Amino acid sequence: MNDVFPPAVEPALREWHRIVDSGDLAALPALLHPDVVFRSPAAFRPYRGAPTVALILRTVFGVFSGFAYERQFAAGEGFDVALEFRAQVGEKQLKGIDLIRFDADGRIVEFEVMIRPASGLAALAGEMGRRLAAAMPADGSGGS
Repeated sequence: MNDVFPPAVEPALREWHRIVDSGDLAALPALLHPDVVFRSPAAFRPYRGAPTVALILRTVFGVFSGFAYERQFAAGEGFDVALEFRAQVGEKQLKGIDLIRFDADGRIVEFEVMIRPASGLAALAGEMGRRLAAAMPADGSGGS
């Protein structure tokens, strides 16, 4: 694992942590590449594009309670970061990993989430589905 980041990635990662810690999601779109790809633990096809990914991330932080990152690992010359987290959805506790890839400009180009246990993922997927049903594009830009 690598703990040295390229010049643009370190401040971008600090900004990501600031956004998450503060709940100030207004700054989120500036951190996303326009063609960012989001891979959900509950959907087969990836979601694409900054507006869609920003909507998903804003929504998930409204669903989670007690969210906190516990560990951080870097690889791929510092462009790839794995952030281990814990959170709660209703009465279900879960653990997960955010796999984030940054570009040379410090923008997020890929964001993949893995979650366990299955009961925690099911609770998250159900609540996200309810909250996003009316807001997600029906043009095939993502989903199951």
